[in-house]
Amino acid sequence: MGKKLALNVLYNIGIFVCLVLIYNGFQGKHYEYIAGGVLIGAVLVVLKVRLVKEVRNMQKKP
Repeated sequence: MGKKLALNVLYNIGIFVCLVLIYNGFQGKHYEYIAGGVLIGAVLVVLKVRLVKEVRNMQKKP
């Protein structure tokens, strides 16, 4: 369970970094940063949702 908690924290940090990257991309008109941030951020969100579902299913089973 500790590994999943650490993975969740890393996903959160990665999503935050992608949001900062997207914001800076808009400020500097660097559209390649925006595209990269959106792509990587979307992958991290999907992985985080899968992790949350897996943890939720582990808690339901006795």
